[in-house]
Amino acid sequence: MALKNSTAKKRALITGITGQDGSYLAELLLAKGYEVIGMIRRSSTVNFERIHHIQDELTLVSGDLLDQASMIDVLNEHHPNEVYNLAAQSFVQTSWAQAVFTGEVTALGVTRLLEAIRLVDPDIRFYQASSSEMFGKVREIPQREETPFYPRSPYGVAKVYGHWITVNYRESYNLFTVSGICFNHESPRRGHEFVTRKIARAAARIKLGLDHELALGNLDSQRDWGYAPDYVEGMWRMLQQDSPEDFVLATGRTHTVGRFADLAFETVGLNSRDYIVQNPRFMRPADVDLLVGDPGKAKELLGWQAETSFEDLVRIMVNAELKLNHT
Repeated sequence: MALKNSTAKKRALITGITGQDGSYLAELLLAKGYEVIGMIRRSSTVNFERIHHIQDELTLVSGDLLDQASMIDVLNEHHPNEVYNLAAQSFVQTSWAQAVFTGEVTALGVTRLLEAIRLVDPDIRFYQASSSEMFGKVREIPQREETPFYPRSPYGVAKVYGHWITVNYRESYNLFTVSGICFNHESPRRGHEFVTRKIARAAARIKLGLDHELALGNLDSQRDWGYAPDYVEGMWRMLQQDSPEDFVLATGRTHTVGRFADLAFETVGLNSRDYIVQNPRFMRPADVDLLVGDPGKAKELLGWQAETSFEDLVRIMVNAELKLNHT
């Protein structure tokens, strides 16, 4: 399948544009000449930090995955060619405390958006942000597009629903809908609640004398970690194909939380074991021990692969924190 080649100016709608992936995707699409519309919730807590540098180039509109009418209005007014659904309650730990809310946004929110597309313009191409957390208690290693799902958190369960409803609308209504099953992808724009950002920040702050220890949960959990800007390129490529298919985006390599911490502290010349304390509070009720994806299909059909090494990713994040926290 070849990438589509069109000189016409495209218009894309991104939900979750203020998040890590949304901000990098917005940058990518602007660089490719798109008009970019970002859907944001009408909330006093919206943080524009990640898109502040490109905000003047974006059209920001109010909408909510809990409110289908608002999404119909956005589609009717702005007529996007592509919709990237990156909005979600995306923190796994929070999904136990807010299981119903996670289901409303991360699961049913996908249906509301797909139904809005079906009603307003069935020619819109739709990308759904699926997650490696859907694999959970993994049935095979590495995980591929055909690997059965066994989610281990309300977040994972909600993402499975979002994934399958995307497939269902593709098969039921002949819509161009795809899911990108993204394995963990990080950057300096990662939320502070995520373990990679927490580790990078702690290493920098301890080096600078601003903190003295780092509390973590399971150091033996293994993840397939890549760099977020690489992954948004894969998302875009999925919507440029001749026919809609789902793809795993991953590096194909796995590392433990403890290894991430070791590298982060080595970057600032420290030994992580001198500063890490394990705290049961950060253990999940049902943990996922090993996630590692097989990106073979994406490489073959999309011409995509992760370009940034794990070691470079850690260094990028720690150095960004050193700059941010330096007084």
